[in-house]
Amino acid sequence: MSNSCESSIMVFSPLIAAIATFALNTGLWFRRGRFVGIYKRMRYADVKMFTLFEGEISELHVGLKGTMNALFIKDLADKTRRGLRRRVEDGKSGGGNSYGYDVVKRFDGNGEPIRGDRTINEAQAAIIRRIFTDYNAGLSSRTIAMTLNREGLPGPMGREWGPSTIHGNRERGTGILNNELYVGRPVWNRLRYVKDPDTGRRVSRLNPESEWVVQDVPDLRIVDQNLWDAVKARQGELAFSTRTRPEGNPLNDRRRPKHLFAGLVKCGCCGGGYSMIAKDLLGCSTARNKGTCDNRINIRRDALQASILNGLKNT
Repeated sequence: MSNSCESSIMVFSPLIAAIATFALNTGLWFRRGRFVGIYKRMRYADVKMFTLFEGEISELHVGLKGTMNALFIKDLADKTRRGLRRRVEDGKSGGGNSYGYDVVKRFDGNGEPIRGDRTINEAQAAIIRRIFTDYNAGLSSRTIAMTLNREGLPGPMGREWGPSTIHGNRERGTGILNNELYVGRPVWNRLRYVKDPDTGRRVSRLNPESEWVVQDVPDLRIVDQNLWDAVKARQGELAFSTRTRPEGNPLNDRRRPKHLFAGLVKCGCCGGGYSMIAKDLLGCSTARNKGTCDNRINIRRDALQASILNGLKNT
């Protein structure tokens, strides 16, 4: 990259030009305020911006072309979703794969891959049935997770088992106990994902039930219907519903930590987080939720804060 103070022109190297062109062609200049901010700062400093393919960057690229590209991406996403919907209506997978199943790789007569087929993984299916049986017998999801970890049984994606992996969210259909595919009834389009404009992170939201796509695939059933119904009944007795407010509390997404250093304290043995295990007591979350860490040392929150702040004062 070269910069001439006399001409006040900034010329991008080929690599930076490619990055800038990609940003323009994908609508990033329009969708992300940081790129628009860069352009405004450069114009304020009388610096012109060039790319190899677009030439000089102007308001046309930042505004109109960015809008057109963003609309193109949205239209492409809609077409992709329509294709996935047709696949789900045919009893195939709409993307991703659930624990307990293997992806079937087949090809048609022309050598093209046949996508969306699944088959039951018997080893994982046995663990799923065990989880349902244990939960129905009165065991908590935390106890089940710790037992599976002690026995060295890998969870989804080969990771350790955690309580939330098992109980998930009943209303959103997440977690082992809420996956209706295990009774041969896959549900697609239960959730939609939107991007938070402030953080750039994807946030899931529950779609109306009328928009769900539900199919019966009896060949993929793992859990007996009576056991499924019994587990749902127990969940109903223990859980509380958040549907009293259709949209939930909008302030929940903006909550701030109540205590100093919240989310910053880590376990020195496993690297997991330290969380509140009592009113004023911090402990290793991994040791208590997964049982894969032997660190049972607790510390009072006020003592930890005083120690850290005192150390900062003396540095």
